Amino acid sequence: MKLRIATRKSPLALWQSEHVAERLRAAHPDLEVELVPMSTRGDEVLDRSLAAIGGKGLFLKELEVAMLRDEADCAVHSLKDVPMELEPPFALAAILTRADAADAFVSNRYEHLDALPQGAIVGTSSLRRQAQLRARRPDLQLRDLRGNVNTRLAKLDAGEYDAIVLACAGLQRLGFDARIRARLLPPEWLPAPAQGAVAVECRADDAATMALFAALDDADTRCCVEAERAMNRALHGSCHVPVAAFATISADGAELQLHGLVGSAEDGRAVRADGIGASRSPEDLGKAVAARLLARGAGDLLDAALA
Repeated sequence: MKLRIATRKSPLALWQSEHVAERLRAAHPDLEVELVPMSTRGDEVLDRSLAAIGGKGLFLKELEVAMLRDEADCAVHSLKDVPMELEPPFALAAILTRADAADAFVSNRYEHLDALPQGAIVGTSSLRRQAQLRARRPDLQLRDLRGNVNTRLAKLDAGEYDAIVLACAGLQRLGFDARIRARLLPPEWLPAPAQGAVAVECRADDAATMALFAALDDADTRCCVEAERAMNRALHGSCHVPVAAFATISADGAELQLHGLVGSAEDGRAVRADGIGASRSPEDLGKAVAARLLARGAGDLLDAALA
């Protein structure tokens, strides 16, 4: 058998796809796996924020078209970039064991966020990160930062920023662990829903491909990210609004705890809520935490972000 994996061309996307390929080869020794690198509009348009050009779904579209045209059998994504609702006929065949979900504070001069001087320049295009930065350090100058991990690090090294905020998982996967000066940890600082998780997308009617990935699916990770994504879905969240979420599962696997946040990238206002529920019902927990956020005034922040 031969399986074709559609992937973006960035170093991180290629790493993730090759990681999935290695796991597949180990689970199915007779399987031949081939990567099909592609360029997406999300990779090509770097002078504007994702929110301004259509959202994170721009990282998926070309890969989905390749599957529809039978040019690829599946696609590998960072799950935080996958829209809350997949368009038919697609499904998530596997969600791999989650890596470090935290955000990373990266700087060549300063040890942590609170060590930055007044008015320091921090790079990030994420509205979620901007909202939390403004809440914690309203004095900072926040500037857009697009491009792959290597490009963003190069801009920091060129002196364009005093610090930047990236995902720990992406830095670690590319061997840049040493660039992490501090981890921004939950629940005080919350990541994007499903951050750190890699997902495989394929056609839901492709039973053979779906079956191949069963061995790669991690039940605990799927449970946690389903709660986070359900919260985001209930809030109609996207990269246009600053929504953050992080779920953990108990040692016995019976309970989930979910922390959620809706913020303002303009002034740092934020609404937080959390909840505990049964791990067998992650969607119910996500909806419950979303309802608590809305009851505490998150709707006004969401409306303002979309205005």
